Amino acid sequence: MLESIYYVISWACSRACPHCYDDRFHPYGSDQLKAQIARSKRDFPDIIDNLPETMEYSDLEQQYCDGSFARKSGRIILSGGEVLLDPVRTNILYPVLVRINERYQGGKGCKLVIQTSGDLLTPGILSDLLERNVWMVSISSMDDFHVRSGRESGEAFRERLTRMFEAAGMRLSGLESTQRKWTDEEGPVYSFFGASPEAWIGKLWPSGRAWQNCLSTAQFKDNFCNNWSGALNFLNIGSSGSEVAIDPEGNLYPCCRKTRLPYGNLTEEPMLQILQSLIGQPEFEALSMGHPERMGLVHRVTLEKFIEMSRIKNGRNEVYVNRCIGCDRIHEQFLAPVLKRLRAHRDLQGTCR
Repeated sequence: MLESIYYVISWACSRACPHCYDDRFHPYGSDQLKAQIARSKRDFPDIIDNLPETMEYSDLEQQYCDGSFARKSGRIILSGGEVLLDPVRTNILYPVLVRINERYQGGKGCKLVIQTSGDLLTPGILSDLLERNVWMVSISSMDDFHVRSGRESGEAFRERLTRMFEAAGMRLSGLESTQRKWTDEEGPVYSFFGASPEAWIGKLWPSGRAWQNCLSTAQFKDNFCNNWSGALNFLNIGSSGSEVAIDPEGNLYPCCRKTRLPYGNLTEEPMLQILQSLIGQPEFEALSMGHPERMGLVHRVTLEKFIEMSRIKNGRNEVYVNRCIGCDRIHEQFLAPVLKRLRAHRDLQGTCR
């Protein structure tokens, strides 16, 4: 029912990169890590059980002579943090893969993607992933922000992992790393991308440590929303382009950066029930069309006012203007009661059934 779900299974990471979009991604001490893993182990079964019953969708860009559209398998991208950290990998990632495989067996159309820096990947771990039906391993660290240990250059790192992948019988994906335009292909495959200047996230989302470190160079014209990983088409349920994001606690968002407020929680409600309640609501329809500057119109926020709401000073006291800031402020000022009303309506419908 969706083309893509981006599921962050843990905040724990092996790095604290200066460009990271969420400052919760970093190494954790033993007690904090144990608490995170305990919560994830408690929550992930409910989260997965509240995903759509099928991940098959209609590709509106591939139409047949009779007017029907090609049916394709959607993706669930499992990411962190660093999903290959030993306690995360063994206690969360592997059980999550097993449960997703169980939910979508029998032709229910789901491809599994692992997103990782690649730092911890070994032939043994790769074999474990492939045994659990992983379709793609995507290396996300091909940029200048991910400094390699020792003397290994980025090129040598890529060559070493390429040899590992090909020895395991994998092929290089046709995925366009600079546009993030997914392709149809038989797995298992591998891919490389990163926050390089030419990539779709190269200018960096204005949040997390990227914001704290004044690294985002995006201007108002740089519309992250109107692209993959943004909110574009998130309400196109059952059709191509539909993508949402989930955090480790089960909070549901229309984009990977995450809106200021979650739209629901998958430990409490089915995903489709939450998304269907947003359809027809002007604020969320504007996001789904990739135009956050129009999400406040119903609240009398004109384009001119939205641009002012998108204006902020960064840590160097420099003026910064981007739609993501305006989106944050629309959520903060107007959307809490809207989301509360929609949740109450969903609860009432559940009671009446």
